[in-house]
Amino acid sequence: NGMNDTMTRELADAAKQCDEPATKVVVITGSGRFFCAGGDLKSFAAAETRGPFIKGVADDLHHAISTFARMNAVVITSVNGVAAGAGFSLAVTGDLVLAAESASLTMAYTRAGLSPDGSSSYYLPRLIGITKTKELMLTNRTLSSKEASEWGLLTEVVPDAELAARTDELANQMAATASGSNGGVKALMLSTFSNGLEEQMELEGRLIKKLADSADGREGIDAFLAKRKAEFG
Repeated sequence: NGMNDTMTRELADAAKQCDEPATKVVVITGSGRFFCAGGDLKSFAAAETRGPFIKGVADDLHHAISTFARMNAVVITSVNGVAAGAGFSLAVTGDLVLAAESASLTMAYTRAGLSPDGSSSYYLPRLIGITKTKELMLTNRTLSSKEASEWGLLTEVVPDAELAARTDELANQMAATASGSNGGVKALMLSTFSNGLEEQMELEGRLIKKLADSADGREGIDAFLAKRKAEFG
């Protein structure tokens, strides 16, 4: 599942299609034994002008990741195998990240004389700190799913044979939740490291007001008081 111009263009288009109120959950996984092996180096080498070609591939990938990050839908990345380079970058952008026990993650960029993309220079320092991020990016250390979980990169590690079922279970759980509320959580997390305390609390206040006035907010409060399960739209 190497990332070439076709793959990332289609990923950006899929993200755009998913960015709709009716979509509550998005699952990103790979077919076969790889989640994603990273950039398709064969297509890079074959390009008439490598730099602009690779920049275009990265731009489409970044467009997709930006859309996934800002949509209300909960994005689940289900890492079914090796996640290398941009595959690693994409894997850890999930709001919830599941991984098979046999999965592994490695940056691999500098091995090809390249630098990281796919938002890894944004997310990884926030998830694991600068020191560990530099270790991954400079040494290309491979993390097992167990190690990645211990480092705080994964939500859950699942036996290989159970990954698909657990992914479906979690997706169904998220599909029953309030999309606006989930979108509020995502927006707050995106801004938390750039805002000061007062800015962040103001955003919290504005979001909770907006959600309290929404249909799902009214339903959630009414259901809680009536001691029944909420039925969100």
